[in-house]
Amino acid sequence: MSIDLTPPFTREDVDIIERERAYDGFFAMDRVTLRHRLFEGGWGPTVSRELFVRGEAVAAVVFDPERNLVGMVEQFRIGAMDEEQGPWCLEVVAGMVEEGEQPEEVVKRELVEETGIEAESMEYICNYMTSPGGTSEKLHLYCVLADLSEAGGIHGLEEEGEDIRVRVFEAPALFDAMLKGRFNNAATLICLQWLQINQDRLRGKIG
Repeated sequence: MSIDLTPPFTREDVDIIERERAYDGFFAMDRVTLRHRLFEGGWGPTVSRELFVRGEAVAAVVFDPERNLVGMVEQFRIGAMDEEQGPWCLEVVAGMVEEGEQPEEVVKRELVEETGIEAESMEYICNYMTSPGGTSEKLHLYCVLADLSEAGGIHGLEEEGEDIRVRVFEAPALFDAMLKGRFNNAATLICLQWLQINQDRLRGKIG
C-alpha cells in the first residue's frame, strides 16, 4: 500500500522580501524577511528569520565486511563543550561539499584526509536536513567498504587545525554501545543504525 507524501507547496509559495548577510566569518548567517502561503489559504504575515548558511555536506561510516569492523574518528567539537562526556566526539567521517564537487568525491577525499584509508566501494544511504528550522545544511550519508586491518593513528589537515584520531571497533560491540550516549550526533547514529540493519547483506558481498 502506498501513501501520498507530495508536499502541499513549493518554493514558489514563499515570498522573499529581503535577504541580507548578518554575519560572515568561519560560518555565515543571513537575516531573511519573508512570508509564505498558509494551509487554510492566503498568505501569512511577514516574519524575520535568521538562517545559518551551511550548504551541503557528506558523512560516511567505514565498514570492513571481511573482518566485521567499523572505523570511527574522534575529534574536538566546540558545540559539545558542555556535554557530560566532554567535547571529544566519536563520529563518522564527514566534510563539506565545495562548489563544483560531487558528494562521492568529497567522501573519498575526506576519508583519506581523516583516516588515511582508501575506499574500496561505497553505498548511498540517504540525505537529510540537519535542522531545517534554522540552517540550510543538508547531509548526504554513505557507507564505505574498506580494509581496516591496518587502520589507526592521528590524521587531519594541520592547516585546518584538525587533530583526528582513528579508532576501530568490532561491529557487535559497537552496536551494543550505540545508543548509550557516546555517539551524540544524528549523522553518526543514522549511519550506524543503517549499518546494523544492512551488515549481513554487506558481508555477503565478500562470500
